[in-house]
Amino acid sequence: MSFLANYLVRHSLIIPGLVLSLLIIGVSGANCYAAQGLLSDTTGIDEIRPATHLQDIADVFKHWFPRLPITPHDSSSLQEGKHFVLIIPQIGYTLQTRGLVAVVVNAAFRKPRANMSSMTVNLSYTQNNQVILMANSAIWSADNHFLWTNDWRLMHYPQATYGLGMFTSTDRVINMDYAYNRLYQSLLRRLAENFYAGVGYNLDLHWNIDSYNSRREVTRISRYPFGVVGRSISSGPTLHLLYDNRHNAINPSGGLYVNAVFRANMSALGSDETYQSLLVEARKYVHLPSRSDNILAFWSYNALTLDGDPPFLDLPSTGWDNSGNVGRGFIQGRFRGKKLLYAESEYRFHITNDRLLGGVVFANAQTVTEQTSGQFEKIVPAVGAGLRLKMNKISRTNLSVDYGFGFDGSSGLFFNLGEVF
Repeated sequence: MSFLANYLVRHSLIIPGLVLSLLIIGVSGANCYAAQGLLSDTTGIDEIRPATHLQDIADVFKHWFPRLPITPHDSSSLQEGKHFVLIIPQIGYTLQTRGLVAVVVNAAFRKPRANMSSMTVNLSYTQNNQVILMANSAIWSADNHFLWTNDWRLMHYPQATYGLGMFTSTDRVINMDYAYNRLYQSLLRRLAENFYAGVGYNLDLHWNIDSYNSRREVTRISRYPFGVVGRSISSGPTLHLLYDNRHNAINPSGGLYVNAVFRANMSALGSDETYQSLLVEARKYVHLPSRSDNILAFWSYNALTLDGDPPFLDLPSTGWDNSGNVGRGFIQGRFRGKKLLYAESEYRFHITNDRLLGGVVFANAQTVTEQTSGQFEKIVPAVGAGLRLKMNKISRTNLSVDYGFGFDGSSGLFFNLGEVF
């Protein structure tokens, strides 16, 4: 997964033109998705088939501008043995970054009888003087026997934080300036149909951490002293379990996804503190009504510190999941604590019969533990609605445009290439 590419499109309105042309001129939806670092189809993409009555943005452009060199999308671009290299410039705006410019470079390929593999590099510079370099890959071996993934980031990322727990306010902002190096990698082996297990290693290194409010430098945030100033390191092995029987992870039309990751951060491997964490995530998709292609989707994301004291910036937080999608309706980092529980449901429906336009309504809720009691004491929901524009009818890749309202007074417009989950 590419957090940056997903995050940029989720929170920003990418300027059309070159980016849009790269998405529609002779580029398959799977390639676009891989170019964004978002392709993760664990059951193979051959099962995606177009219907002759379906329309996407390439068909619209071809109809209105027949002289342009636009190639309609067809299933041949998704076949085994194809490989692609794309360079995509982006210009946009987010709540976290203000104005930004970015370049995404992607290579995608497919080994015999395997899912599409993708390697992506992203470089971004923002109006808030943030510099973000990321490299992500999901590489499938022949016959899907093995899956190698990595999430590597090098960032200078000043941002606002609001303290720990659910009883925080956007009026009391603490600014944190820091550099960040992330090295996540894992190797999973198929044990049974749709079921994988494996091991990995995760490193989170923050340095030059400087925390301050409008009056002074701070050394504790919500009375929490770990990783607030100076440097922090979390380092440890991981154990992974994955089940995924979705036919199309870009835009699932059914199936179940369950992912569990146990992480043991050890002082022997350089961690400042010895602590363990557990991530448990599940996604389920059902047709509603049963004979329609409208989808009712459910998402549960739970990041738990089992014991110990993680550095502040490594605590579970809104918008800091790998894809940057947890907490639609809230700014990144809005809520933070040792344990985070999150649930979301979304109803996806078509507006036009050719499926060019669709819509969604969604609701979510999140809670984190309080620093003093260690208990979940408050739940904050959000609701919203959005539109879907079909970018590619073969892979069913949509451009998602959502507006969310958080019940703490937050609100915002959120963009995503592909579905949020």
